[in-house]
Amino acid sequence: MTAPNIRRYLSLRPRLRAIFRLQWEAGQHAYVLLHPEGRVTLNPSAGEILSRCDGTRELDDIIGELEDLFRASDLAADIYRFIDHARQRGWLD
Repeated sequence: MTAPNIRRYLSLRPRLRAIFRLQWEAGQHAYVLLHPEGRVTLNPSAGEILSRCDGTRELDDIIGELEDLFRASDLAADIYRFIDHARQRGWLD
């Protein structure tokens, strides 16, 4: 992602669209994204990102939380790419 595209996300407070509901499925050990047409089983990283997309957190705060959770650094580019993907799929407002 180029620098101008990254900058547009810095103050973003991503939020799941109202037609989607994220829930933890203990039997699958995974987050699932429920919607009227079905469900999407998410990988662990996607689930952790979307679980924080509640409209109250700035994207840079989400990145910081995930870097702490995964004890990693430099996750921003991957998170920006996922957020962009989720927006293209219509999951996020």
